Amino acid sequence: MKIVRIIARLNVGGPARHVAWLTAGLRGAGHESVLVAGTVPAGEDDMSYFAAAQGVEPVIIPEMSREISPKDAITVWKLYRLFRRLRPDIVHTHTAKAGTVGRVAGLLYKWLTPSALALRPRACRFVHTYHGHVFHSYYGAAKTRIFLAVERALARLATDRIVVISPQQLAEINGRFGVGRPAQFRIVPLGLDAAVFADSRARRRAARERFGVADDETLLVGIVGRLTEIKNHRLFLEAAALLKGRLAARREAGDGAPPSRVRFVVVGDGHLRLDLETHACALGLAEDVLFTGTLDDPENFYAALDVVALTSLNEGTPLTLIEAMASARAVAATAVGGVVDLLGGVEPSELRRPAAWRVCERGLQVEPGDAEAFSRALEHLADNAGLRAVMGGRGRDFVERHYSKERLVEDVLRLYENLFAAPARGRRAGAAKAARDIGKDIGRAAARVKGD
Repeated sequence: MKIVRIIARLNVGGPARHVAWLTAGLRGAGHESVLVAGTVPAGEDDMSYFAAAQGVEPVIIPEMSREISPKDAITVWKLYRLFRRLRPDIVHTHTAKAGTVGRVAGLLYKWLTPSALALRPRACRFVHTYHGHVFHSYYGAAKTRIFLAVERALARLATDRIVVISPQQLAEINGRFGVGRPAQFRIVPLGLDAAVFADSRARRRAARERFGVADDETLLVGIVGRLTEIKNHRLFLEAAALLKGRLAARREAGDGAPPSRVRFVVVGDGHLRLDLETHACALGLAEDVLFTGTLDDPENFYAALDVVALTSLNEGTPLTLIEAMASARAVAATAVGGVVDLLGGVEPSELRRPAAWRVCERGLQVEPGDAEAFSRALEHLADNAGLRAVMGGRGRDFVERHYSKERLVEDVLRLYENLFAAPARGRRAGAAKAARDIGKDIGRAAARVKGD
């Protein structure tokens, strides 16, 4: 097969690693696999080096970026010309912007041919993967409604299969937001090279010294990700300040045996860094929080941490939590998107009490936006070294069983093979109806925006 894979940009994060692994893995399986990407804007770190390490050199379309722009028309045209040259069997898009421009270009490629007059378009299949979604917490209500109308129309008009990365994400995208038909969806969990995270204990001392911690008594709590609004690092800092104050009060009162010291590490970079550093100082955390910037050796920095936190408002399945589990780290995370599936079921004893945070099989689950609850969850982990060890071991076993990159490549290849084995009649019959519906959906959304 010839596969063209499209992503808006290779910025720091799980999707960039995902597409690089898939492109390299499918080539290794004997298929022609091409990766297409846009440019990484100023203020974001570029992960092209990771693709290069996998032997992948992407085709770059400079006009393709994350934000809506008049240049999107140029992107569509360039993708259409690329499809004409490569004649792909599969076009597989990843993330929202690439999903829109890639599928619109795919429609042009598929139907701008003389045989389309007899309802025989070019033989090409379209797959889109949602790594997350923009249907809440990113934009205002009006813009979100337009994006949702476009996604619903593209799902009917220009998508053979929709890939989600967790059951929770399927429930949100198809069930809650009504995108696509259930038969279109396939769940394909993320994958990673779990072997590189083995033996984290052997790397622990050197990794902690890098953060200025030479002892094992200091508890290191880290958060990993882009410094952007959706990751909600402000909540992490506020929870850190509450935890610091509570532990200090306990020491003064002689209540229990809290850790001698807790320090916090923020791994990642982005346009909010100065704002977050200022906020940390305002909270009295200047000596307690280390902002490291982007680090490209997760197998080492996870080894330094005792607890990994995630405070996002919206997520797909965050690679940072999978990497933390692969390193046998305890995790505390907001209950959003595929995080719920990663953490596993709530422990039976926890079900008897209403709580803003709860102990789950592989980590602590916290209600989004609640700094007090998040600080309580971190305190619980700080007080229970045995619980941290048990959860770290469970997480490591879970990742080894379910999240290998070899399994990822096999799952996607099987999806492609099954897609080609499916009959085409139903797809052709629905094309005309979907074409009529797309204008109606977008028109209704635009009318609501005007009313707002």
